[in-house]
Amino acid sequence: MNLLDLLPPEWRTELTPFLDEAATAALGAFVGAQYETNTVYPPVEDLFAAYRLCPPDRARVLILGQDPYHGPGQAHGLSFSVRAGVRIPPSLRSVFKELAEDVAVPPATSGDLTGWARQGVLLLNAVLTVRAGAAASHANKGWEAFTDATIRALDARDERVVFLLWGSYARKKAALISNPAHVVLEAGHPSPLNPKGFRGSRPFSAANKALADAGRPLVDWDPRAGG
Repeated sequence: MNLLDLLPPEWRTELTPFLDEAATAALGAFVGAQYETNTVYPPVEDLFAAYRLCPPDRARVLILGQDPYHGPGQAHGLSFSVRAGVRIPPSLRSVFKELAEDVAVPPATSGDLTGWARQGVLLLNAVLTVRAGAAASHANKGWEAFTDATIRALDARDERVVFLLWGSYARKKAALISNPAHVVLEAGHPSPLNPKGFRGSRPFSAANKALADAGRPLVDWDPRAGG
């Protein structure tokens, strides 16, 4: 599997300077073999959904997850998001509660965050595939370098991007962001197993303030917006 051929062309151009060719080829071989021999999420057609829905020149916010949901029908290529009709996972329920308290968006009945992606929110997982029923099964196989390259590519852009880093894993990525044009907002992970550190962090209003300060369009954080 040639991963770069599957990426939208504009992202391929942005990422290539930050990728090791041999490592990317090895990752593609691993991922291709996994799709052939196991049930892997998300479906291959959704592998780069985050990139397809959010071109680099429109990216204004990045929300970083860790790896995809590993249950049937859940993952569709956007961090924290699940398709309409799928039960909303506990972490996303926490996100929706914070959303209501922060910017008065009523909790949605659907966990599909495609509307955010279409507004320039890159919903990126650090690892983009997972074997069914086996959390973190594709960690440390090369995806981390690929998604780090994505963060570096956004950091190299001149227009402000707001990086929302939730949880200890995501917060380590702050070291990749050095351009003073950008804003990093850190908080705890929204998992209900982590009752402190996320709730009350008000990330959505803070992100929009950072965008407004740079003259960039705000995000309508109602997930039903964005088409």
